[in-house]
Amino acid sequence: MATIKEVDVQELAGGVMEQVITLQRDIHSHPEIGFDTVRTAGLIAEQLKAAGIDTREQIGKTGVVGDIEVPGATRCVAFRADMDALPMDEETDLPHRSTIPGAAHMCGHDAHSSMLVGAACALAGIRDRLGCSIRFIFQPNEEALPGGAPAMIADGCLEGVDRIFGMHVWPAFNTGKIGIVEGPTMAQPDTFRIVIAGRGGHAATPHVCNDPILCGSQIISSAQHIVSRNIDPIQSCVVTFTQFHGGTADNVIPEKVELRGTIRSFDKQVGDVARQRLTEVAEGVAKAHGCSADVQITEGYPVTFNDPDACQEARRSISVEVPLSDQGTPVLGGEDFAYYGQKVSAAFLFLGNRDESQGIVHFCHHPRFQVDDAAMPIGVRSWIALALGAG
Repeated sequence: MATIKEVDVQELAGGVMEQVITLQRDIHSHPEIGFDTVRTAGLIAEQLKAAGIDTREQIGKTGVVGDIEVPGATRCVAFRADMDALPMDEETDLPHRSTIPGAAHMCGHDAHSSMLVGAACALAGIRDRLGCSIRFIFQPNEEALPGGAPAMIADGCLEGVDRIFGMHVWPAFNTGKIGIVEGPTMAQPDTFRIVIAGRGGHAATPHVCNDPILCGSQIISSAQHIVSRNIDPIQSCVVTFTQFHGGTADNVIPEKVELRGTIRSFDKQVGDVARQRLTEVAEGVAKAHGCSADVQITEGYPVTFNDPDACQEARRSISVEVPLSDQGTPVLGGEDFAYYGQKVSAAFLFLGNRDESQGIVHFCHHPRFQVDDAAMPIGVRSWIALALGAG
């Protein structure tokens, strides 16, 4: 077994960077959504096999699992990357921008998969120096419920695994550092849909109507008090309305309108309060306006919880190679990596991906989001350091 200091991690990572960049460009140009990651998975499996890594395909429908088994090892650590793109259009002028209308890698999953493939291939070349077995998990459908993680778990991707790590490019802080948060790290992202039914009519005679637009406006306004007056100020929670649909003409009060949005929290009980109060507010305000409100709330992925021991292991290993950011703070985004953490010790890491001098400032899911090429070798080095430190 080799220690981190006995291996030139930077040189090892440098040896696979051309492969990483080429793969990232290819995946970025040919984005696939949800579980339809067949081409992407094929590229990944091909490169793992070429490196002599035991590879299983069609795990969790279209996922890939690779294993470097170390004889006599008593521990197995897993690294996870996601493969799927978003159902949106890209607005960058990159030469390798998406060639598929309505699909784009605007969240960095192309980089996640490419970095992990590169690290796997680098580690395969020094497998005799590893102190534990390493599993590489490439997962489809992170972006949409029910998520790809449950299907991967059901197909046995965690069997024999003692600890798992994930990594996400993160434009909140500069390229060159890794952020690690202990405890609740990403929120439970619920969604809601409220359909308000009233009595429509001519806009000139609102007194004979029960206006669902006015009712919906009052529901939005009243719901802003849920967090400020029903949630402990020490806790984090948001209730955000993102859509308001209704009406077909300037002079017609519609019969129905629809509101949509999200509730996010780091604690199940806090989320329960917000969900209950939103239903009560919507139904109560609607009744006061002579309308009705049908409230549908879909609970999202669980809270992503970083095990403190896993975080300490990550800090100890990665800090030898990569500076740690002091900007590693919890975020109210959601991640289906949370499901892995419900089964084994887990930690989800943030890889700095911001360079204002190059205009790389847009956050994930923005149509001009861009992976910083300089971030990818940092990610590969971090994976290698984690593997070397895991023994």
